[in-house]
Amino acid sequence: MVYDIVAEMDHQRVASEISKDSDDYFDLLPDPIVLLIFNKLADIKALGRCSAVSKRFNELAPQVENVSVKVDRVISADGKARRLFSNLKRLLLRSLAKPFQALHLFFSKKAAAAEVSDHSPGEILKNFKEIQRLRIELPVGELVFGHNVLLKWKAEFGSTLESCVILGASSLVKEKRLKKVSTLKSKLRMTKHTPQAVGSDEAEHLSVQDENSSSIPDLYTDGGFKLRVMWTISSLIAASARHYLLQQIISDHPTLESLVLTDAAGQGTLSMSKEQLQNFRDNPSEASASLNRTQVPALNMRLWYAPYLELSEGTALKGATLVAIEPSDQAPRRESDDFVAGAFEEPFNTATSRLAKRRTYLLEMNSF
Repeated sequence: MVYDIVAEMDHQRVASEISKDSDDYFDLLPDPIVLLIFNKLADIKALGRCSAVSKRFNELAPQVENVSVKVDRVISADGKARRLFSNLKRLLLRSLAKPFQALHLFFSKKAAAAEVSDHSPGEILKNFKEIQRLRIELPVGELVFGHNVLLKWKAEFGSTLESCVILGASSLVKEKRLKKVSTLKSKLRMTKHTPQAVGSDEAEHLSVQDENSSSIPDLYTDGGFKLRVMWTISSLIAASARHYLLQQIISDHPTLESLVLTDAAGQGTLSMSKEQLQNFRDNPSEASASLNRTQVPALNMRLWYAPYLELSEGTALKGATLVAIEPSDQAPRRESDDFVAGAFEEPFNTATSRLAKRRTYLLEMNSF
């Protein structure tokens, strides 16, 4: 493609300009080549700086098809921090520990003019009329459940939720701790499985980590099931809130074919394909302005659980849980299993594959 464009260049103009010993050879590139470079660049801040270089760049930058926006800080419409989920937390999670960190609204109409990062994504993107692929990255995830708790989710939306995969664990065990467990197991084997020989504290730690031990907490004990329901509801609320915040951008950019909203921590990812974006435009979703989120439909869920799941690269998950979610009025999709299998990067992709082979729990949830 690049060679075809170059072949169409006006060779006489190039020769003429070079003969004048022009120092600005970038001006010799045709517009399609410059746009190709800008599309590879993608970053909205870099494109903003390029647009300030010259009148020509200022005219070309808004024509890019690939754009990536990293939100450095999130602000509300009044410029103050607000808790987006406070109402839902009171209604749904009253009896649970504080699970949410504030997802501050970043679609602000009020923004400082000095820095690109102080503007809302909607404001920044309003002059870009040809965007086809858009990626927005928030600085943090919305959910906080305590030290070392793992929670990751990935959701697909059209006009409403189409599928969601959640991977959680009560703790993420790293390499040093795994080596300690391996040493303790060796001690037990050498002492004919007598826990007293390695000390009561060590024996208690080992009984939790060894999957073959009868003392491992079950899914239905110690509040384990309730905790996983909380993870599921919290992730769905976070996903539906992100979907709600994207409505104006989707409306302003009819050329969009791919949209991803993620966060720097890699906690959650919302994605919309070309077909899903069109579905959104054709069938506007039911949204709650008071709660700042899209309504979540009635759902069918499959849940898998492992008390202890050892992965590669010196990582293990304690209380590992995988949840696959689809609307109850939607026929099971053939590709849904592929969506689950490819939802996360390694080593968590291995975790989903192993969990999906275990016993399946079927659950239902009403719309909220």
